[in-house]
Amino acid sequence: MQNLKGDVEVALESIRNGLRVDGGDVQLVDIEDGIVKVKLQGHCAGCPFSQMTLKNFIEKELKKNVPGVKSVVSV
Repeated sequence: MQNLKGDVEVALESIRNGLRVDGGDVQLVDIEDGIVKVKLQGHCAGCPFSQMTLKNFIEKELKKNVPGVKSVVSV
């Protein structure tokens, strides 16, 4: 679990760069059974496209770069 969390944090750091360009950010809340729980922040929190960003960008990148990630959900 600890190694998975560290790997997710590293991957999220590169994802954050893309989100920050548009005034957004993402915070890791928890990981349970391969499900990564995040909180969207900044402009991402209220954006009507936040679910698309969550699934098509954040989840896609985490699954590609971190073995063991099954899905990403916003809390």
